[in-house]
Amino acid sequence: MMTLDHLNSCDPATFADTLRGIYEHSPWIPGRAAAQRPFASLAALKLALQEAVTQATEDEQLSLLRAHPELAGKAAIAGELTAESTGEQAASGLDRCSPGEFASLHRLNAAYNGKFGFPFILAVKGPTGKGLTRQAIIATFERRLKHRRQDELQEALRQVHRIAEIRLNTLLGVELAYGPAIMQWAEEIGAISDDEQCLTCAYMTPGHRQTAEKLADWMRQAGMGVHIDAAGNVVGRYTAIDPAAKTLITGSHYDTVRNGGKYDGRLGILLPIAIVRELHQRGERLPYHLEVIGFAEEEGVRFRSTFLGSHAITGHFDLSLLERQDLEGVTMREALQQAGHDPQQIPAIARNPASLLGYVEVHIEQGPVLLEKGLPLGVVTAIAGSSRYLVELEGLASHAGTTPMTMRRDAAAAAAEIVLLVERRCSGQASLVGTVGQLQVPDGSVNVVPGRCRLSLDIRSAFDAERIAAVRDVMDGIAAVCARRGIEFTVEQLVEAQAAPCAPRLMDQLGDAVQRAGLPRFDLLSGAGHDAMAMAAITEVAMLFTRCGNGGISHNPLETMTADDADIAAQVLLDFLRRYR
Repeated sequence: MMTLDHLNSCDPATFADTLRGIYEHSPWIPGRAAAQRPFASLAALKLALQEAVTQATEDEQLSLLRAHPELAGKAAIAGELTAESTGEQAASGLDRCSPGEFASLHRLNAAYNGKFGFPFILAVKGPTGKGLTRQAIIATFERRLKHRRQDELQEALRQVHRIAEIRLNTLLGVELAYGPAIMQWAEEIGAISDDEQCLTCAYMTPGHRQTAEKLADWMRQAGMGVHIDAAGNVVGRYTAIDPAAKTLITGSHYDTVRNGGKYDGRLGILLPIAIVRELHQRGERLPYHLEVIGFAEEEGVRFRSTFLGSHAITGHFDLSLLERQDLEGVTMREALQQAGHDPQQIPAIARNPASLLGYVEVHIEQGPVLLEKGLPLGVVTAIAGSSRYLVELEGLASHAGTTPMTMRRDAAAAAAEIVLLVERRCSGQASLVGTVGQLQVPDGSVNVVPGRCRLSLDIRSAFDAERIAAVRDVMDGIAAVCARRGIEFTVEQLVEAQAAPCAPRLMDQLGDAVQRAGLPRFDLLSGAGHDAMAMAAITEVAMLFTRCGNGGISHNPLETMTADDADIAAQVLLDFLRRYR
């Protein structure tokens, strides 16, 4: 079996020859990476090979892409593929395509080559390494065919690196310790949903409660004491030998947005469960109690109230929310009681800050920064504060054919102007973003000037003063637009969350663990809200981001990551936990 030590010690020619099958017909890549030896880890080797491609000319990159065969193309049928490509295509059944599937792939190959000038490349073994289905491959093909050329060039190169990663694992006999279990667990709870057509897991629905029970079972099997508290948080506790020891908390949320992804929030629960299972199997105890918490609610989908789970833990749960109703008129209090919880016990959940050492959360980035940097991990510096509102515009519904343009009180036209106002005001400042994510014309008709319009407003920044100034300007702008157009308006505040800086000392400890894994430390802001924001009210917090695929998309079924990235994140978190001080 080939080893990293051998690759570090052999001569450059042997190194390049040994890795000749890692990048398709491109020995120049390991040839250039050889100069960076010795590699401290497999992750460092992968990064060096990747950097050789990144630093190459575009002509060299295109040559690399064109060295790859078409999926289920003529070379595959004729048996002319490399051994590596033959095995990969067979893993997804591309050697067993139906006539219709083969025809679709043939058509897509031709269209793709015609548009981009290089073959479609996909790591057909997929994020888990087990292989994608032919249906998934064709769907990905069709989706990526819509990309712009430069974006698709970068995506094709990322797929080449994923193929190389899987091949390196095979060459070196690597068996991932944590990644496969994390990915499998994500699949299992990803199949539990409020909606048969997609993944939706809203607070206190049957699917939500079933997910909680599944997490509790895995925690028990991993060696933790487990309970589900009055707010629905799933709490696993891995105790220290000393009962008087303090507690370090890790975790994330298990609820999802409507039609969401499998890893948002849930990675931060499943990953530490895998770590605790390893510790328990080894008979290893940490010098502090470790709690893994699956927070019951963070997204605000059902009752328009975010961070319910973590606010309960911090003692900031607003009991007046218990009377808030969902779209079917069910109050939060009733939903909790139907699930077997006693809402009056929620205040008792609150932790004593003096008993805590800190809070660390692993989360997918939900953005493209790490993906574009080619890095699996990043250390979060701060979590952006968020101001969210629901804006109601009231104009006058009137006949579209008989109402002169100068006499209209068009609520939708006012909304359109507000959307552009938000875009204009929140552009040009790196950490400031503004979004109108919901826009509705209730009871609208094709031949009626809209009399009512409803829109959401979400303004975020890592700097509270910057966010507050933008909110003030947007609100002033809304008032001016509505006054000029004769529109009445109301604004309901949904969320007001301050920015949460991460603790520098915990950031440094996470960064040190990343570097010990053979990766460079890379710091980045989080534009998304996380339970760590709520936990910052009672203890120091830190976050470790993992890379997202598919352009960094999240809150979407296309949300993805790899078993390898999950595994290296688990290694880093375990190292952090063992060395925590």
